[in-house]
Amino acid sequence: MVAGATGLVGRAVLARLLADKSYAAVHAIGRRAPDQPHPKLIVHIAKSFNDIKLPPVDDVFIALGTTIKVAGSASAFRAVDFDAVVAVARAARSAGASRLGVVSAMGADSTSKVFYNRVKGEMESAVATIGFDALVIARPSLLAGNRDALKQPGRLVEKMSLLAVKLFKPLVPVNYRPVEADDVAEALVKAVQAAHSGTRVMLSSELRS
Repeated sequence: MVAGATGLVGRAVLARLLADKSYAAVHAIGRRAPDQPHPKLIVHIAKSFNDIKLPPVDDVFIALGTTIKVAGSASAFRAVDFDAVVAVARAARSAGASRLGVVSAMGADSTSKVFYNRVKGEMESAVATIGFDALVIARPSLLAGNRDALKQPGRLVEKMSLLAVKLFKPLVPVNYRPVEADDVAEALVKAVQAAHSGTRVMLSSELRS
């Protein structure tokens, strides 16, 4: 199952799962349907992620996320990046999922004074208590990808940051360099499929092809 399959990373995760013959069916849950029709794709449109019920699933991938600017407020941001992520994870565990792969962010820390990082850290701590046999957390730095093609709102600060980092790439530590969304998806899917137990946190340096 994939939550957030219309975003940069989620869309790439979905494509890999649909092409993977080891999965008989792939469930995509979100507020709108992905534009990847496929015989084994089953779409679930959810107006709210609270109290959702899912069919039996084995592996779950959550790539839900927004920005405070797009969400409109700090509370609305938290409703997506914490509440929705945790709600989907709990629903998936109740539906039988044993392995979870979730997209977080570099700097995630539940004790951080930075609101964005703190929410991401609190989300990681929350999903770790749900009871999955294996948990893989991807912490990418700036995501590179074509948001315009996905009809997502423009992120001026993100574009400027990507340009600045590109210009000064040799001076930027590898974990803080931009990473392609497709690479993040590939690394996350492979890590979840190889996981048997425990928690693994993957930084940007591990998410590159």
